[in-house]
Amino acid sequence: MKPKHTFRGVVLRNAPRQAPAPPTGLNPAARVRVGREVAGRGGKGVSVISGLPLDAAALAELARRLKKLCGAGGAVKNGVIEIQGDHRERLVNELLRLGYAAKQSGG
Repeated sequence: MKPKHTFRGVVLRNAPRQAPAPPTGLNPAARVRVGREVAGRGGKGVSVISGLPLDAAALAELARRLKKLCGAGGAVKNGVIEIQGDHRERLVNELLRLGYAAKQSGG
């Protein structure tokens, strides 16, 4: 449902509509996914962030920032950030705050 533009309770019929602007400098079509994987890790879970449209240096800097936020270790492998432990909600919130369209993937 579209929000109605009002002024002191009166609905304005010909009010200009403002479209939400995408974050500057980012690809709005990029799908950033935050999931959890345990395969090949002896049952230890890691949070995996994929789909970031960044080069290797920027990816490493973002990984350092997210590891510090979660208080956990991690790595960057094949363009994917891995953070030790299940920190999906915290990571999604931080990525949204930074302007990425992040979603949780998996169950």
